Amino acid sequence: MEIMGKAGQALRQVLESYNISQSQLAIGLGVERPIVFRWYHEKIDPTAETVADIVKALNKINKSAANDFIQAYLGELALFKNQLTNQDLPLSDKVNVTVLAQIFNNITNSYKYLYFLSLLDILKRRSFDTLSPITFQEIIVEMLANAWYPHKYFKLSFGTQDQIANKLDDLELEIIEPILKFRDTDKKLLRATINNQNLDDILISINRYVSYRLIRPFFSQETRGLKDYDVNPAMINLANDQFNSKKPLYCFNAEDQKNCNAIILHPDWIQYLEENYTIVRGWASWEWLNYMQQRNPSTPNVVNKLFMPHQRDSLTNQTKYWKTILQYRDIKCIYSKVKLDKDEISLDHYLPWSFVAHDQLWNLIPTTKSVNSSKSNNLPSEEYFKAFFELQHIGLTISYENISKNQWLKYTESFVSELKVSQADDLLNLEVLSKAYKITTLPLISLATIQGFSPNWVYT
Repeated sequence: MEIMGKAGQALRQVLESYNISQSQLAIGLGVERPIVFRWYHEKIDPTAETVADIVKALNKINKSAANDFIQAYLGELALFKNQLTNQDLPLSDKVNVTVLAQIFNNITNSYKYLYFLSLLDILKRRSFDTLSPITFQEIIVEMLANAWYPHKYFKLSFGTQDQIANKLDDLELEIIEPILKFRDTDKKLLRATINNQNLDDILISINRYVSYRLIRPFFSQETRGLKDYDVNPAMINLANDQFNSKKPLYCFNAEDQKNCNAIILHPDWIQYLEENYTIVRGWASWEWLNYMQQRNPSTPNVVNKLFMPHQRDSLTNQTKYWKTILQYRDIKCIYSKVKLDKDEISLDHYLPWSFVAHDQLWNLIPTTKSVNSSKSNNLPSEEYFKAFFELQHIGLTISYENISKNQWLKYTESFVSELKVSQADDLLNLEVLSKAYKITTLPLISLATIQGFSPNWVYT
């Protein structure tokens, strides 16, 4: 399960909006129609590689449909990018954009993605109006801040050859409330917390290569065949000597590696990045997403775990659903056994939000505020699993009996798609529901445990 039905939802939305038939898309993709049918009805989700093929096929049918599909699928990351839409990064008569498009070629770790995205963040924070050097330390702090959410909060893997996650684990970071509540939208507190650490070892290990190798495509001919230990000194000399002729993205503030501690961006590149910031960041974010999805192939919703959410979605509709059920049935919290007051409930993500990164009803149950706070982002003990799906069955049954059929079908959409049952009415069969929850939820709990989420939580 890759993005918890998100691609399927996006596909259905676009096909309906543009009156594109499933058969039309199947022909464009060169696949059997039942495959598109299963995507459309969210029985299975297309892989990241297949999503790229879908966009290319849609692009031939209707370019607006292709762009809307990207928007629906990627949300904030849905910005134009050449790999999906066959559109290049915007060209320029001042800088070599073709070379910029090569900076993520042949990558084995996350450094270049994080480095470039961090440069963009720093430039935007500086309002693109300064030519002053950007120190290696400022870039490394930004990289660690950008890596913190996917690694520490969402527990994504950066790959076996990647050291940045280990570097984050080595730091003694006290991450306090504003960060976890997603109020620190500019990462100001997170950056300050990281910057107060001793970063000397990290500066040496991470910056040993990435600052010099990121711009190597600008000098591919000149550095071809060089011994690895000769590349960094060559890059410093080439970037500094040909700064005004070849116009690399940046040069260095010293003539030798020992004394380098900052980069100086070329003014023409600063202008280009300012004028095309949204598109360039979308392109870099997409490349970063592809890298992370390949290293987390079974993890749900990777697309929503790369960057800090600016705001958590409201649970108004989900709360209304459970309050309606509590009007007709007394229910006890499955953890504390306390009888619930419909006006005082708090909704618990049975699988932690930081693992699933969604607020779908099939994973939400009512509890008390104190229990929910105590559970935090831990994985519940297996002893609660039977009570969990039985409570969901109660909720589905009571709501079916007391609300309109159309409203009930809307509430049950996520149950049908994520639990992969044939139709909504099957949810009323406790045996079918329990089997569906076991098949869907237990492997996710195992995966979350492997990723580092604390298992076997018990309320005390």
